[in-house]
Amino acid sequence: MSPFVRPATLADAPAVTELLNQIDRIEIGRPETDLHTVEADFKRPGSDLSRDSWLAFDGERLVAYALVWDKSQGERIDADHYVLPDQQHAGRVLLAALEARALEMARANGARRAVLHLYLNATPTIDQALLRTRDWTVVRRYHVLEKTLQPAEGLRPEPPAGVRVRPCSGEGDREAVYALHQAAFVGHFDFRPRTYRQWLSDIDAEGLDWSLVWIAGTGTLGDAGFLVAQDDREAMGWIRSIGVLREARAQGLGGLLLRHAFAAFAARGRDTVGLGVDTANATGAPKLYERHGMTVHFAVDTWELVAT
Repeated sequence: MSPFVRPATLADAPAVTELLNQIDRIEIGRPETDLHTVEADFKRPGSDLSRDSWLAFDGERLVAYALVWDKSQGERIDADHYVLPDQQHAGRVLLAALEARALEMARANGARRAVLHLYLNATPTIDQALLRTRDWTVVRRYHVLEKTLQPAEGLRPEPPAGVRVRPCSGEGDREAVYALHQAAFVGHFDFRPRTYRQWLSDIDAEGLDWSLVWIAGTGTLGDAGFLVAQDDREAMGWIRSIGVLREARAQGLGGLLLRHAFAAFAARGRDTVGLGVDTANATGAPKLYERHGMTVHFAVDTWELVAT
C-alpha cells in the first residue's frame, strides 16, 4: 500500500526532528538533531515547502522526509532524505519525488540537467541498493570528528610572535571573514562562490553568536585565516568552518584557531566539540585535526545523481 504523502509545513518541524533523531539513534547511537536546525532548513531563503518538501506517513506515523533546495542558481541541487528502515517503499516514493523536483528546478535555472547531491550516513537507514538502481553513486566521503574537552583547555592560547587572533567585531570584520572563506575554499570539492548576502544567509548571520568567530593574521600577510563556530547544538559545540589562505598554510594558524575554539567551548562548560572534514581534503586538514585530538564520530557520504 502506498504511503500518504504531503508537503511539510513549519508546524511539522517537531515531528520531523523526532523522526531524524530516531534515525540518529539507529545510525550513530544517539540523537543529535535539534529543532532549530530543522526550522532553519524549512525557512531557507528561496525554498517553497509546498513544492520542495515531502512527508510520508504510515497511518499516523511519520516514516520518511525529504527536502530539496537550490543554492547554485544552476544545475547543482542539494537534497535531504530520511527514511525508517522498515519503510523502504516510502523512501522510494520520496526519492522519485525529489529527483523530479530537482530536475524541474535546474531547468528553471536554464540548465539542461540537474546534478543532485544527497548527504547520507555511511551506513544509512535507506537501502543503498535502491540508490544504486536509480543511478546514484558515492562521490565523496566526509568524517564528522569530535573531541572531548578538558577544563584546562579553557585557557586561551598565546599566539606566537608576529601572529594575532582577534574576534570578529562589526561589519568590516564580517566582510573580512567572508572574503577569507571565499578565497580559502576555492578549488575545494563542491565549493560554489557566494555573494556576501548569500553567505550571511548560509551561516544564519542573524542568529549566529559572532563572539565565536575569529580572524587570524600575520604582520606580513595581514588577515589570513578564520574560524566560525556555533554553540546552538545540544550534543556538542560545533566548528562550522575553518580556513587559511594558501600562502599562509603550514604556519600554525589553523591549529591556533582550533585551540581558540576549544578554549571558548571549554570556558562555556562544553565537554565535546565537533566538526566535519572532507576525507580527500588536500590541504592537510584531517591530519591537523588528528594532531589536536579529534577522532572520527561517524562518516557521511555524498551521493550524486545526474538527471536529464
